[in-house]
Amino acid sequence: MKRFFSIMAIFAGLMLFSCENSLSVVQELTREDTIADVTARDISFIRSDSGMVQMTLNADRMNRFSLDDPAIEFPEGFEAFFYDSVKTVTSRIRADYGISYEKTRLIIAKNNVEVQNFETGETLKTESLFWDQQKRIIFTKDPVQIVSPDKVVFGDSMTASEGFDRRTIYNVRATIEVEDDEGNSN
Repeated sequence: MKRFFSIMAIFAGLMLFSCENSLSVVQELTREDTIADVTARDISFIRSDSGMVQMTLNADRMNRFSLDDPAIEFPEGFEAFFYDSVKTVTSRIRADYGISYEKTRLIIAKNNVEVQNFETGETLKTESLFWDQQKRIIFTKDPVQIVSPDKVVFGDSMTASEGFDRRTIYNVRATIEVEDDEGNSN
């Protein structure tokens, strides 16, 4: 037994002197906003109202943080589908990273962001997208590509209504008309 305590004392001594992390590094790693309160894997989330599915969201990992503005983070990406009243998918958004802030009602999607509107046939591609639910707008300061059935538009940034029916694309760099299968321009 005495030998066990001697080995433990030597081991503890080595650990104490071999530690390279300064107090500031340890504090940084254990800050309240860097450690999730809850972590979940392989999640499927369904939001409904009065029994009607409005949205489904799938993600490989979700983290919940209790901050001044509580947040839900999807560090490995997410994909969400939105439905109309007859359960038809109207739109889809996917990104390699996402975070949603509860109090400020700001949702941020980053890295390979793609939004599809199945009703209009449009697809938006960008590297970041912000949805300010209080102001009911979406915006990005990153370059955008909007593909519609008859054209492709490239711009430096964008602001739009949350329904994407009114939008401003800043510094349009190109608008390319798309021809249909018969060679006719739309």
